[in-house]
Amino acid sequence: MTEPEQCPSGTATLPLFPLQTVLLPGTHLPLHIFEPRYRQLTADLVTGNVPEHEFGVVALRAPLVREVSGLDHVYSIGCSTVLREAKRLPDGRYDVVTRAARRFRLRELHRASAPYLMAVVDWLPDDPVPTAAESTARQLAEVARTAHQRYCEAAWHADDWHPPHDDADLGELAYQLAADCLLPLEDRQLLLEETHPLRRLRIVCRLLTREAGFLETLGAVPLPPTELATFTKPSDLN
Repeated sequence: MTEPEQCPSGTATLPLFPLQTVLLPGTHLPLHIFEPRYRQLTADLVTGNVPEHEFGVVALRAPLVREVSGLDHVYSIGCSTVLREAKRLPDGRYDVVTRAARRFRLRELHRASAPYLMAVVDWLPDDPVPTAAESTARQLAEVARTAHQRYCEAAWHADDWHPPHDDADLGELAYQLAADCLLPLEDRQLLLEETHPLRRLRIVCRLLTREAGFLETLGAVPLPPTELATFTKPSDLN
């Protein structure tokens, strides 16, 4: 399967899937699809009727919103995701796994052009990191990795997490560090909206340091991500 361009520019039209979660680039999203319109979306993704098997995910601004009818119901910055696996169940539902790809800014919503919500989006690439800032970038990356290690050692067992590879892309590192951590929706949205990789590393370092401090002070350990998904998986929010 061809991967979408990672640093795109310009405008596109995507199917849109609003959820009560923020999807960060490079992360995986399992979904259980049972609503008829999203069953149709999944079928269109599987057959290739949707270009590049790609659709958009945006976070709902309020958990009680059941039907998105305007831009004010969702955050304006979202992330596209690409279908990687799909299993059709005997009753027509689907279990799917997707991988988040690239950020976008919502421009328009269209409710009548397809059985599911469609959106016109502008792709949102990162700001470039100047060559002169490479030393600062390395230092920030190390500080952020240390904050991630502190959080994970306070929250999880040793086999419930792993550090990003040493050669992880600077633009994706903050997302990879946040993926192991239970951050509030607003914090994840803040990371998603930040377009400068160095500022994003500073943000994730601050957030993980704060959360690690909470864990160490309260002596409370959350469920590991694999177990937490049983109770709060995005698939229950469709």
